Amino acid sequence: QVQLVESGGGLVQAGGSLRLSCAASGRTFSSYAMGWFRQALGKEREFVAAISWDGGSTNVAHSVWGRCTIFRDNAKNTVYLQMNRLKPEDTAVYYCAADSVGYRTTTRHDEYDYWGQGTQITVSS
Repeated sequence: QVQLVESGGGLVQAGGSLRLSCAASGRTFSSYAMGWFRQALGKEREFVAAISWDGGSTNVAHSVWGRCTIFRDNAKNTVYLQMNRLKPEDTAVYYCAADSVGYRTTTRHDEYDYWGQGTQITVSS
């Protein structure tokens, strides 16, 4: 069992930056691949980024390419999402998720085993 708690969301002006954190419980965090997804009001959940268990492989959605970095610190059981040059269309609830197949960086939300409760990012224009 893995419990995930996101933090770092908030209100930011367009062009600003935020760093999201996702803290995981459990000693097996380092064996999981981790992903970030987002869901805007009235829209489907959308893949943002994923990272393999050792950080050796990452996958970033085209919509945030060049503005977003995913990284992890297994010693702290935490995965991060650094988002720069934020746009109003980045407004959404951001969720982190854990995938027990640690080597992959899948974009499919149904392949993740555990989810956090989400943190809101609101980008004003």
